[in-house]
Amino acid sequence: MPASYNPRMAIALDVCIRGAGVVGRTLALLLARDRLRVGLVSDAVAAGSAASDVRAYALNAASRELLERLRAWPDDQHATPVLAMEVHGDDGGSVRFDAQAQGAPALAWIVDVQALQQRLADALRYQPVVEWLEAPVPAALTVVCEGKASATRAEFGVQFDAVPYSQRAIAARLHCEKPHGQTARQWFAGGEILAFLPLGAADGAPDGNSVAIVWSVHEQRAPELLALDSSGFEARLEVASHHVLGKLTLAGARAAWPLQLARADRWCGPGWVLAGDAAHTVHPLAGQGLNLGLADAMELAQVLHQREYWRSVGDVKLLRRFERARKADVLAMAATTDSLQQLFAQGTEPWTTLRNWGMTGFDRSGPIKQWVARRAMGQV
Repeated sequence: MPASYNPRMAIALDVCIRGAGVVGRTLALLLARDRLRVGLVSDAVAAGSAASDVRAYALNAASRELLERLRAWPDDQHATPVLAMEVHGDDGGSVRFDAQAQGAPALAWIVDVQALQQRLADALRYQPVVEWLEAPVPAALTVVCEGKASATRAEFGVQFDAVPYSQRAIAARLHCEKPHGQTARQWFAGGEILAFLPLGAADGAPDGNSVAIVWSVHEQRAPELLALDSSGFEARLEVASHHVLGKLTLAGARAAWPLQLARADRWCGPGWVLAGDAAHTVHPLAGQGLNLGLADAMELAQVLHQREYWRSVGDVKLLRRFERARKADVLAMAATTDSLQQLFAQGTEPWTTLRNWGMTGFDRSGPIKQWVARRAMGQV
């Protein structure tokens, strides 16, 4: 990726995007379509870590459509369609979603981090109005896409209100004895959440035997699990997943990070705006974090595209349109994921019976279940 600095172009920038992750790169491509002059500040550390990133993104239909329009959707090898999803409670409750029942090709697609980053970088090579920068430069609008650990928020006096979940997410890749059948699986047990995300199965080839996992465990238990050797960790996973995919084998290193519910008190001001995890984070149990960030990029690009001819891209009244448009959706998703996490964190009666009874009832609810599925798929 080019990281050259062009002083002449930098002086005349319309938009400087701080953070060259998926959201920042997507926004740069969207703004380039309007011929806005964009500077994209690359983080060499983050760029280097993408190649070894064991995480995988669950992207919905709206995110796929956006990335396809930008010619940045990964090939079939790196984007596995999820045809079904099974969610299991801790006392017999369960819910199953099927893409066929929704009349959709997939509930979501599980996408490799590295493959998506590379496709976005390839697309940006053909955008002469986008300049890769090694450091921020002045521009009419600064967009902060640096993620939840953003250092720039403080420069604009933003408070990032974070509530820790006392959980740590452990991510890894596994080879499985049994094929996953393009089914995503999730287990809630003892206040912890384990998700298996299918990998390596293109359309028409459902016999993939690899999964990405996200295991949200109690903070005090995470060091023990991370200290286990491969065979010990695999054995714990086989028990937690009820041996549904048989023998499990680690395919690489494990990664871990603390979980939190967080939101910035302000998303914009004169000449600046936040997007993606720099503005909000939610629990990963619904796999919606990046979908929310990509929706931010799409909405911000649309607001800038539709602005009155006499407004600058940094006009605070314009940027507040973006904030109002996105806050309701983000708050709804944050409330949903937080409520589910809190519900399954309760380990005593009557909560155990009530939540598992509720899961079974929800699975039979018909229109309500379909509405929830469509919303998660980005169709509402």
